[in-house]
Amino acid sequence: MTGQTADGRQQSPSLDPSDFACAHLAGELADEWVEKAASATLSATAAALYRQAITLFCQHVDAHVPHAVKASLGEPEPDLAHALTDWTRLLPAAYGAGSRVPAALAGKLRILITRRAEHPDRPVAASLRRWASGHAGLRGGQTQELDEFTRADKKELVKAAWSDHLAITARIRRGWKLAATGKDPAKNGWDRLANLLWAIANDAWTCEEIAEHLPGWHEMPPPLREVIPPGTLPQFGKRMVLRHLVRQLFPHNLDLHSYRILLMAATGRSSEEVSALTEDDIEFGPRSVVIDFTKGRAHTHTRQAFSTSVEQTGGLLHPRRPKLDTAALTQALLELATPLARRARIEPVPLFLRAAVNPYTLRIRRFSGDTVASQFSDWLEFHGVSVEGPVDIRRLRKSGKVEKALAFRGRVSDIADDHSQQTFRGHYAHGTTLRVIAGNVIATAQRRWLDNALNGPVVLSEEAEQSLAEPGAADALGLSQEEIDQLRDGQLDMGVSSCKDPFDSPFGRTGQLCPVAPTRCLECRNAFVLPSNLPQLLLFADHLDALQLRLSPRVFHALWGQSRININESIKARTDAEITTARRQIAEDGLSLQLPLAAHVEFES
Repeated sequence: MTGQTADGRQQSPSLDPSDFACAHLAGELADEWVEKAASATLSATAAALYRQAITLFCQHVDAHVPHAVKASLGEPEPDLAHALTDWTRLLPAAYGAGSRVPAALAGKLRILITRRAEHPDRPVAASLRRWASGHAGLRGGQTQELDEFTRADKKELVKAAWSDHLAITARIRRGWKLAATGKDPAKNGWDRLANLLWAIANDAWTCEEIAEHLPGWHEMPPPLREVIPPGTLPQFGKRMVLRHLVRQLFPHNLDLHSYRILLMAATGRSSEEVSALTEDDIEFGPRSVVIDFTKGRAHTHTRQAFSTSVEQTGGLLHPRRPKLDTAALTQALLELATPLARRARIEPVPLFLRAAVNPYTLRIRRFSGDTVASQFSDWLEFHGVSVEGPVDIRRLRKSGKVEKALAFRGRVSDIADDHSQQTFRGHYAHGTTLRVIAGNVIATAQRRWLDNALNGPVVLSEEAEQSLAEPGAADALGLSQEEIDQLRDGQLDMGVSSCKDPFDSPFGRTGQLCPVAPTRCLECRNAFVLPSNLPQLLLFADHLDALQLRLSPRVFHALWGQSRININESIKARTDAEITTARRQIAEDGLSLQLPLAAHVEFES
């Protein structure tokens, strides 16, 4: 069985049933595994996961099931359903908390048994059929979500990647130019770099053949010895020379990290979507490029266009800032990958293709972010870039999603255009930047509402009311002279208070007559409580006292707590003589609380 790794290599994982006491059971599961792989395109990782599930379960059967040699999916004895349940129960103990692997292993084994049960000529015990049709009994696990890169870290990543792109372009351009000046080393010498580059560029000699003709460590001339890194052991001298030669003509794995960073930053796409691109996924236009992105995990295909500048280079070899031009980046990758693809006869040309020497053989493979000594962390160390938090390329994708969220002002339907809204909320909305922004928005909205609605009224005594006519009083209170005249004449009297502008209520839209007067006047910054409002204030206070007896404390505090506090403070500002006079006025004139009909309905409910 053959599976494909992330860098395009073919692997053939195998399993020998004779390694287990339950060889017959292992053979049955292995047969389903092989047929499953033949009927579907399995990655090397998926194929290995199936093999791991079979191996672990068969080891469990050997250790815990009596008469394991007789175990079979088609026989009721020994009871494999019980063995499966017990194995599933013990799986999480072998992995870290929140690991997704136990559920994945149990799921793979369930797929194989279900597949066998669906075959008409392959018997499966009834207990196993019931197990396969039930719940797995394991949760999928939960991992700690990664936070996005800070803006400063992302800026440094892109800056270093852009500088590396310029260096790579210059290096390979020099290498091909030097190779053009070389000749066949068999006739013109194996000690000249130009001749060796000519041999590799024209595929005239293999790297193994070149290694056989290279001078030994002690006979190696200075031009060749200079390209060997300091500290290299003599037995690795030829390999280092070959590695240097190949890197003068083709990109290596560490180089492609820079292009992955730039293309992810330019497109906002994930590492998986970017590194899987081929020439068939790209369509160049006069001022744009259209790219078909494929996300294998989500089984989605998205077509997206990116505009480009008319003059991509602008005549500058070293522009001041990185130019995240998607068309220019994809074109540069195609130019780097095409010679390798032709040499390896790979069609269509993958954008992320690299060459390596291992140990003396030139190997052409797809980019892999997990290659030993050539991971993202190695790229950061090589370029002297440090970032806060985990070193994970997925954080760059999340940085792009945060920027998109800010650009679209939080409209999830627009932000989640390349996946589901549920995925955005589960994997991206938790980011620090979005949490801080959301917190600031909420705090600002609350502060504005509190400032507008809960600052309460301005309470004026008789002396303060008389001083309204004095110069400067209007500016001190934020009123115009016309508003002061209207206040003193009672034209703005709302009952429990006077209002400087009933059409600018914090509880309604500007231009709309206040919808909550006078029940919320004691919570409004527009209210001015004059001495003439004291009788209505007292009546309103009595009404709230009665209402407090009819509502639960929690409900009363939520609805009328702030009004109760403000009205009590307004009454305390009056003298005992003023309160007594107001009470007498209420009794003698038969005054009642002036509330609209809707307020009475609310109070009675």
